[in-house]
Amino acid sequence: MTNLDLFDNSNNEGEADESAVQVMRSLIDLLNHWEHAYYVLDNPEVPDSEYDRVYCELQDLEALHPTLIQTDSPTQRVGGKPAEGFDQVKHRVPMLSLGNAFEEEDVIAFDRRVKELADLPANAIIDYSVDPKFDGLAISIHYRNGVFQQAITRGDGTVGEDVSANVKTIRSLPLKLKGSKVPEHLEVRGEIFMHKRDFEQMNERQAELGLKVFANPRNAAAGTIRQLDPKIAASRPLRFFCYGAALEREQLRELKSQSAMMKWLGDMGLPVSQFSQTAQGAQGLLAFYREVGENRSALPFEIDGVVYKVDSFDLQDQLGFVAKAPRFAVAHKFPPDEVLSRLLNIEVQVGRTGSITPVAKLEPVKVGGVVVSSATLHNLDEIQRKDLRVGDQVLVRRAGDVIPEVLPFPGNVRSASSVAFDMPAHCPICNSLVRQEEGESAYRCTGGLVCKAQLTQSIIHFAHRRAIDIEGLGSKLVEVLVEKEWVKTPADLFRLKFEDLVQLERMGEKSANNLLDSIQKARQTTFGRFLFALGIRHVGEATARDLAQHFGDVQKLMCASVDQLLEVNEVGPVVAKSIRQFFDEPANQQVVNELLELEVTWPQAHTHEMPSDHPFFGKTFVLTGSLSNYSRDAAAALIIERGGKVSGSVSKKTDFVLAGEAAGSKLDKAASLGVTVLDELTFQGML
Repeated sequence: MTNLDLFDNSNNEGEADESAVQVMRSLIDLLNHWEHAYYVLDNPEVPDSEYDRVYCELQDLEALHPTLIQTDSPTQRVGGKPAEGFDQVKHRVPMLSLGNAFEEEDVIAFDRRVKELADLPANAIIDYSVDPKFDGLAISIHYRNGVFQQAITRGDGTVGEDVSANVKTIRSLPLKLKGSKVPEHLEVRGEIFMHKRDFEQMNERQAELGLKVFANPRNAAAGTIRQLDPKIAASRPLRFFCYGAALEREQLRELKSQSAMMKWLGDMGLPVSQFSQTAQGAQGLLAFYREVGENRSALPFEIDGVVYKVDSFDLQDQLGFVAKAPRFAVAHKFPPDEVLSRLLNIEVQVGRTGSITPVAKLEPVKVGGVVVSSATLHNLDEIQRKDLRVGDQVLVRRAGDVIPEVLPFPGNVRSASSVAFDMPAHCPICNSLVRQEEGESAYRCTGGLVCKAQLTQSIIHFAHRRAIDIEGLGSKLVEVLVEKEWVKTPADLFRLKFEDLVQLERMGEKSANNLLDSIQKARQTTFGRFLFALGIRHVGEATARDLAQHFGDVQKLMCASVDQLLEVNEVGPVVAKSIRQFFDEPANQQVVNELLELEVTWPQAHTHEMPSDHPFFGKTFVLTGSLSNYSRDAAAALIIERGGKVSGSVSKKTDFVLAGEAAGSKLDKAASLGVTVLDELTFQGML
């Protein structure tokens, strides 16, 4: 008699359900245990036939009781219809990038910097947690009460994409954590990758079926996670390794160190690297680097370096962050790969601001697992410095994910017919004059928006998520709209019509309506986003926000003199001159006025002068936790409007820490330094 017979013969529906749940649970636990042994420990405990037998038994049982199916059942790793797209999700804690070290001197300098920032003596020995640096796709995975809930790509570090359905198919990733100390919410950070052996076998199958063959395991992993159908992801040999977690302050205090956290994560069933260990001081770091480097080729997966993290959480918190990277960690990259190729031609590309960039067209070569057939040569000065000519043998260098670099090959035998490259006198796209501005190495097309290359890039920039934010307006669609001359300025985007859009290839009625809805939504923006979207040379997001805050009104900005522009925070002579030149162009004035006439609007900013005796004036704030009445961006804007500054980390220079619910370790740091902590009510009173 099988487990199914027991339920078929039961006369009591409640008893049958209870028994079914118990048997399901035992089968699920057994299958998950076998999967962990097979995919994580690489130590199969049963033959495939036995696994398949128990799996089918569970499937049959779930078919009898579909309402009792458990979320962590192996049968639930793949399910549902293909997605239409991926939702954008803001990370609860940003996914930061790491600074890089390439030479031993960089590592020694990193260790010295840690001691200096922590006010430790020069002879102090720091404990570090060290790991190989997997060459894969970074991912954030959320568990709620120990059960898999959501997976989000790194994206730009602040916003990623929800790829839960695809990540759920990864067999080495537990759908349910084990142990009695599983937190209510756990956000795990890790890497999705493929073993080299699995990758090669997958490529062989792809080739046999006449399907796409991937360049390297990293591209294969990233491409698989971007598939809209989770069944495709399930068919490919993805794996997952955990390298950390975004923990709450209490958890950090309890665990105390990175190495202790990794053991804690492993005890819950999460796959962690068997190569994780601790090292002492700079010499310990370098010894680990050399050991891993010597054994790199024997590893079952691709790595492009090693990662060093200060082990102590208290010391990590003290060191803090700079820009978008932590001060307490660094990635030590392996030497770049170099391969011999031939320079077949030098072509030029035209950028958004008209910059003419020479591009090397190369005899295709595989470098660092990627086939390279073109690479930027940056500018004419760089080509002349390297003395590169068409027909030369050259070295193509690539380290990790950086842009390939073309270098002269010392053994090159140059043909007598070779000719040195020179910049074209006219733009290859619009035939406008090309000129080099005084004091610059770059050459630029003078065609402006008359040049379709510049226009296309300008429209792409205008519609970017951080600018006006028109969802669904990708680069390929922009190219079509520009080529058809339906869009000649950014203002034309707001004149697009449904009956025109539905004529385009692959543009159905639903897609056309979605795009028009997104364009309509984009009419409501902020002054800072609007200015950034205009694509004024040298004006990035931060400068655009500063200009918006200072002037408050676009007409005032358009009429501002260079001297008035220089009064704006962080605006120097070069930026001021660029802004003035932009608004002096009649065509740019017309575009701005047309956008305003087409009802592109934003909330009116407060531009009154704040007296220097305001409690925020000249003070530095750090924000932590969740506020009830403001987003962090809104609170930061209020502080800046009143003459204050906002920083990302607590230091001796911090004046106030504004703390909301679930405030993090910044609160502890503030207490240790004697920094004043404000609750939301006090903050509102000070406003």
